[in-house]
Amino acid sequence: MAFTTTMLSWSVIDFGRTMGPELRNAVRAVKWGTDYLLKATVVPDVVYVQVGDAYSDHNCWERPEDMDTLRTVYKIDRAHPGSDVAGETAAALAAASIVFRSRDPSYSRLLLNRAVRVFEFADRHRGAYSSSLHPAVCPFYCDVNGYQDELLWAAAWLHKASRRREYREYIAQNEVILRAGDTINEFGWDNKHAGINVLISKEVLRGRADYFKSFQQNADGFICSLLPGISHPQVQYSPGGLIFKAGGSNMQHVTSLSFLLLAYSNYLSHAHKIVPCGETSASPALLKRLAKRQVDYILGDNPLGMSYMVGYGARYPQRIHHRASSLPSVGAHPAHIGCKAGSRYFLSPNPNPNQLVGAVVGGPNSSDAFPDSRPFFQESEPTTYINAPLVGLLAFFSAHP
Repeated sequence: MAFTTTMLSWSVIDFGRTMGPELRNAVRAVKWGTDYLLKATVVPDVVYVQVGDAYSDHNCWERPEDMDTLRTVYKIDRAHPGSDVAGETAAALAAASIVFRSRDPSYSRLLLNRAVRVFEFADRHRGAYSSSLHPAVCPFYCDVNGYQDELLWAAAWLHKASRRREYREYIAQNEVILRAGDTINEFGWDNKHAGINVLISKEVLRGRADYFKSFQQNADGFICSLLPGISHPQVQYSPGGLIFKAGGSNMQHVTSLSFLLLAYSNYLSHAHKIVPCGETSASPALLKRLAKRQVDYILGDNPLGMSYMVGYGARYPQRIHHRASSLPSVGAHPAHIGCKAGSRYFLSPNPNPNQLVGAVVGGPNSSDAFPDSRPFFQESEPTTYINAPLVGLLAFFSAHP
């Protein structure tokens, strides 16, 4: 949720000017996230990070109105650190403070001050929430990648939001210790490395921060790894042209990596630069074309002629892995539907009765096939962190078709 809020904020910061009348809705969505994160961080050196027991929730297929599973609340604190989740929360608050800087200055100051405090807690009490809260957050929400990247990511957003020298120095001093050069072509809710490099590179490309040159080199390496035709073990393309990475919910990689392609292409354009990739090179225009190709694929330009956004286009997923969408509404079925009573709706071959318009699902497999079946959750489950980067992409391409 914090990563979703950070990416929605970055979408507004970089692409808000082409959102037109939807800008108000995007800003409102950011505030919905930050209002919650502010409540979760009211107590100093404590972050409330999860409500509910993942096992009991996953064990039931029931409507939100009928939920009767445990609402256990889990927190991190000095004795049970979680630098990963606290770091991302600080990043979200800092990024959102930029969104509200001119729109609501007092709210913006509140966000930035809280981001500073949460980051100090994350940095002073280092550890992974996957260790502190292992039985509660694993295996569903484990941070496999470690907490080091979130500390750098939070510092990068705090530097961008506050312009304070301490954050610039923190990044410089911790670049090696926190492994900034690791897995440079990964970016998502668990791994922030490619995002850190692209975000910091903007400063370098503007000629303001040569001491961060290594981050730009990492960002260039990330871009080169995404070029079609250059064989790279971590990034493949499906026969139909979709970025494909191993693991669940592939579309999260498609939207987040495409967002970085587009953001970096804009930073390069302003600096009149290109990316050198060995024998070849990548121009800003090429990066925009690569990002647009991914967005077009999501919206239906693919071998199945299937839009992966619910409600968009002639064909789109009908049986998404989403409880409220797949179960009858309270209006249609007022009686309670218990934990296991919902299973027949989960297993039903019928389309979902309630359309979750705009939701983007995990998407097709590596051969462009899509089962459109609820039990295939890796393909049919929508998530907020798939949609959030897409907001920025759609804003840009709606104005630059």
